[in-house]
Amino acid sequence: MAPKLPPLRGLAPLCVILLLAVGVVTSRRPEPYYGRLIGHLTQYAHGIRGTVYAVDESTVFIKGFAYDGTGPDAYFWVGDSPQPSPEGTLVPYPEDYSSRDPPILSAHSNTDILLKLPAGKRLRDIKWISVWCRRFTVNFGDVFIPAGLDPPRPRVLPEFKRLAHGLRSGNISVLDAKTFYIPNLHYDGAGPDAYFWVGNGSEPNPFGTKVPNEMGSLNPLRGYQGEDIEIQLPAKLTAYDVDWLAVWCVEYRHNFGHVYIPKDLDVPPALGQTKITPAWWYNPTSSTTSKTPHSATNNCKEILDKRLQVRWEIQGDQVQITLSARLRKEQYMAFGISGAEGRPAMLGADVVVAYWDSRANQPRVADYTITHLAQCDGERGVCPDQRLGGSNDAVLVTGRQRDGVTTITYRRPLAAAEPSRDREVLSSRSQSVIAAFGPLNSRSEANAHSFMDTTRHDVQLDFGAQSDNACIGLAELDELGPGAWPARVLSGVTNFTARIGPAGGRRGYTPITDNDITNGFQPYGHPSWGIAWYINDQLIPEIYVERGKTYTFYVEGGDDRTNPARYHPFYISDSSEGGFGQKKEEEQRKQRVFAGVAYDNEGYPFPTAVGRYCEWTHKSVDQANASPTFEQYVRTLQLECAPGDPATLVWTVAHETPDLLYYQCYTHNNLGWKIHVVDPGTAVPKPGDQKARINAAHRICPFSSTTFVLVITLLNMAVR
Repeated sequence: MAPKLPPLRGLAPLCVILLLAVGVVTSRRPEPYYGRLIGHLTQYAHGIRGTVYAVDESTVFIKGFAYDGTGPDAYFWVGDSPQPSPEGTLVPYPEDYSSRDPPILSAHSNTDILLKLPAGKRLRDIKWISVWCRRFTVNFGDVFIPAGLDPPRPRVLPEFKRLAHGLRSGNISVLDAKTFYIPNLHYDGAGPDAYFWVGNGSEPNPFGTKVPNEMGSLNPLRGYQGEDIEIQLPAKLTAYDVDWLAVWCVEYRHNFGHVYIPKDLDVPPALGQTKITPAWWYNPTSSTTSKTPHSATNNCKEILDKRLQVRWEIQGDQVQITLSARLRKEQYMAFGISGAEGRPAMLGADVVVAYWDSRANQPRVADYTITHLAQCDGERGVCPDQRLGGSNDAVLVTGRQRDGVTTITYRRPLAAAEPSRDREVLSSRSQSVIAAFGPLNSRSEANAHSFMDTTRHDVQLDFGAQSDNACIGLAELDELGPGAWPARVLSGVTNFTARIGPAGGRRGYTPITDNDITNGFQPYGHPSWGIAWYINDQLIPEIYVERGKTYTFYVEGGDDRTNPARYHPFYISDSSEGGFGQKKEEEQRKQRVFAGVAYDNEGYPFPTAVGRYCEWTHKSVDQANASPTFEQYVRTLQLECAPGDPATLVWTVAHETPDLLYYQCYTHNNLGWKIHVVDPGTAVPKPGDQKARINAAHRICPFSSTTFVLVITLLNMAVR
């Protein structure tokens, strides 16, 4: 009997909650419940063992599966012949494999396995399930489907009872013991404390339990305008434990509408076969919420260590793609067709870069061409098609940011609109795709990503698939990461070598440049292309020079103009970004160049410090995150130099030279760092002398010394 409720006072019409309330719970279904029993696997060889259940019409669950793994070509195998035979159908396990072919079945000992029948097959279409060796056509073990087997099925319920705030829906379905599908949901969103709610009793009441919304959030409900959503009961709660589902206002104890759960429920167990998919996207260019029914596309794949979700659907001669990830500020996600089939290849790839423009509070997408593995210089590199004179074939559909997840949907043609820049999206078979995360540069263009933030193995995607859904949930973002290495200092030196090396990931270039006095203390540092200047074999040290003295730089940044990835002329400027050669004339006029650039007879600039190419390269993979000190990191690198000679740049520091300059790359942004210019006799810092660095910075930003030291200290603490 439902508890007697106190009278409701001050009931406000602005309260909405979907309510599934739970009192004292006694489940109507014995636990654990795995579905309808099919039988036990019969062992013929290799230690086959397990109990098989029918989860639903197309899914089976094997409890306690065992197999010794020594068969040379074994797979799960189903068919409709009287006995297991070569005419069967392979059932991939695991379902979300990334290789071209399904993996051979590995060894298992008491493993619980969920198998999804392929190609639209249902249990009524097969007579047996086998562990089968294709090479030798041998049956290692099998179980037969009982005649007349009636697997659990989803249950269709009535719509929500319409009581308040415009709440209404289509017929609600119980998809499995934990999942409700609510089609065509309408609710005005005006309630300040409304939730989905479940519980026991003859009517919805305050003794219920909140149910997360379709995004897994327990925030008060937003408004819905005809969307199709799925919600899942929390913790160990199942549909067998509750009497009703409602939208309920907690603060005012008000029921806006509900539906009853029948006592004779017989739905599939919740074993992970039902995937929750976000059902709506907010279009920031519109004042309304766009309706994108979740059922429109059920294709989803998680890649990059489950940090990126890719959803897709072919729509005529277009493919619509949705990317979801936990992005940091000024970070992009990229996805597209690999430059080579059968492996992840950036060179020649056709990708779309998607990001959230924090200044305009808008999602952005851009079609990119990768002609060289280098920063775009306006002619070659990782470049937006439009910057190279092409067209942006990626069309933004919608985007949103919610609960730390950025989701952006776009469309692109299946055909290669520009054969020289684009690659065809196939609808007849799988093809290799690539993806990456990385920082944006000052042009809001893609900068280099780290080794761990890109596809490292072949990932196949079948764009023509239907209901290819292997998504579970995005991995959490590692917000803190490893600490930055201390900044390096070079002082009292007149000869310098300038070479290229790795930027040091989340310990190196970007975090080292985090406390840039002249950059307004940017909280994320300068974006890096993945490489940086190594001066005297130190990663972007701060150099101290005296006015009136002469300094020599032996530059080994590359002299092959045809290969922008190995062409990094050295120059000195007042620009903290650099990249003089890729700037337009009006942008070049904003920089003052002090060495490394000359002008021809027609007034065009050209670099003068162009020498052979020397680079510090990884002996294996990037070990920056695993190297607490830069000295340890250097031991994981090796120096490789091309034939030839270094360029020699001789610079005499004039007396009118500003206090702060930068050594930079002529063709690319953000490879270098600071040069402090001091008068003769000025005390200069030595490595590790933080106070001297603060004094030098204090000349640029004249706070009180106490305030400035406090600011630096607090910022460093925040970074750590």
